[in-house]
Amino acid sequence: MASFRFFIAICLVSLILISTLTPSISKTAKNDDVELDDDEDLRFLEETEGKKGAAPSHSHFNEEDGGDDEYPDLDDDDFGNYHDFDDSDSDPYKEPEIDDKDVVVLKEGNFSDFIEKNKFVMVEFYAPWCGHCQALAPEYAAAATELKGEEVVLAKVDATEENELAQEYDVQGFPTVYFFVDGEHKPYPGARNKEAIVTWIKKKIGPGISNITTIDEAERILTSESKVALGYLNSLVGPESEEIAAASRLQDDVSFYQTVNPDVAKLFHLDPQVKRPALVLVKMEAEKISYFDGQFVKTAISEFVFSNKLPLITIFTRESAPSIFESDIKKQILMFAASNISEKYLPSFQEAAKSFKGKLIFVYVQVDNEDFGRPVADYFGVSGDGPKFLAYTGNDDARKFVFDGEVTLDKIKAFGEDFLEDRLKPFYKSEPIPETNDGDVKVVVGNNFDEIVLDESKDVLLEIYAPWCGHCQALEPTYNKLAKHLRGIDSLVIAKMDGTTNEHPRAKSDGFPTILFFPAGNKSFDPEDLGSSVLKRIILLFMGLFMGCGGITVDTDRTVVAFYKFLKKHASIPFKLQKPVSAPKAEAASTAETKGEESKESDKSSNGGLKDEL
Repeated sequence: MASFRFFIAICLVSLILISTLTPSISKTAKNDDVELDDDEDLRFLEETEGKKGAAPSHSHFNEEDGGDDEYPDLDDDDFGNYHDFDDSDSDPYKEPEIDDKDVVVLKEGNFSDFIEKNKFVMVEFYAPWCGHCQALAPEYAAAATELKGEEVVLAKVDATEENELAQEYDVQGFPTVYFFVDGEHKPYPGARNKEAIVTWIKKKIGPGISNITTIDEAERILTSESKVALGYLNSLVGPESEEIAAASRLQDDVSFYQTVNPDVAKLFHLDPQVKRPALVLVKMEAEKISYFDGQFVKTAISEFVFSNKLPLITIFTRESAPSIFESDIKKQILMFAASNISEKYLPSFQEAAKSFKGKLIFVYVQVDNEDFGRPVADYFGVSGDGPKFLAYTGNDDARKFVFDGEVTLDKIKAFGEDFLEDRLKPFYKSEPIPETNDGDVKVVVGNNFDEIVLDESKDVLLEIYAPWCGHCQALEPTYNKLAKHLRGIDSLVIAKMDGTTNEHPRAKSDGFPTILFFPAGNKSFDPEDLGSSVLKRIILLFMGLFMGCGGITVDTDRTVVAFYKFLKKHASIPFKLQKPVSAPKAEAASTAETKGEESKESDKSSNGGLKDEL
């Protein structure tokens, strides 16, 4: 009954949305049928295209400059090459001669059954044209051959053919390699060569757990390894050992051991008289010891280790960046503070982190570290020595929330709880609102976006750019000329926003420059007002289908004429650009001087100051 009511509610919301949006859809459709006036002469616009400084025509709007980076001091390798896409400029794909007879080909029809029937499976999702996939292919095939006869199978899926399978497993780049253990998968984090693949797999399919029988062995392990899980068991063989061994295969960066020796257990901070089986996680961190108190089964043990293996606070460095950005825990609480004042706030921050293990990553960013801390602070729009606290949903969603108030343990914990429950209002970066904004191209920042771009009485063309972007720099002369031609039309606004220092939920940029069009009368919907419910996702789906939650992406050539034709076609408020009137030639030599003076005055008034431009 409840599901039926929910279905009815969805239908009602859908009908309301459709009825609300129908006028705007009809208007757009109507405009699409409207052709430019037959007598509209655009040659005066075309004359500007060939002038020096005019931007060339491009069909791709979201290209970013190769080599440009928001953090110029950090190389790509600093964060790991997590999503490798083949270079579009590479040579056409040629089928390599590879003996991959031991690599199993999986498709939609046999994938699930194969994974279910095999305990250990490595699967590569690839694209035939991908250069990285081509380089991996012989190494992958050689690894499959060497591991033949072991308890593991190496398989591959052509993601360009099996689209639904690739989407199901969130394949975002090529190659994507997963390792399945009893049907559960995790990304393969190792190098792409035969030796690395074989070594890593043998560790995963091996016992997964080692025995500690002597005090000397225990002392060596405790002093040499950073994260160790020890099971204190009744026997080194049997169900208890099998469960901890199975859990070990699900956690890559923790070493698992087992013992029945009470003296070894004591060295690992376990009471020798504790009821067995018992488990402890020992780290070289501020929180050194974590005791397991759940049911002694694979899933519970793995979840315990996953929740406790990270440090309470991760200091942002080149080395720690991958563990922050590629963690299965996406949500983060960040503290920005200079090192000379951090000691005052770190104890409360660290204590609060204990309440969110396995749910949030707590990160300390040293803002006075020019190599790493400062660029991260700039990215998040944080200035000064701090302290400042932000919640961050991760790169996929990229929403930020600001902590406001006195820094106490209870308030930090409350902030974290509100963050998890999605009760916070997002924060968006903004430069100061310009004191004057009288140029032909209006300057938009985060804090005046609503006033300018979401003005219901205006059709607004918005460029989101980056100061360092070469494509943006090439477009600027053309964009300025367009604005100059259209400055006399009150219903049109040509605007730009620096996307590196300003943000707004209605201005999503996939690259620079991104050019969006916001038609008059279609701007009142705010997705943030809906919270994070299922209903919100349904409404957003309909909004995306019918009008988009942001503006309309302008997919046209980067010329004055192309932009003008786009605006003419899509503007909600019709307009017509008056062609400048050229100065009339003198009709007679006797009146040349008089008519010349009159012509100058006529040009001045009719061109609206555009004579020099045209």
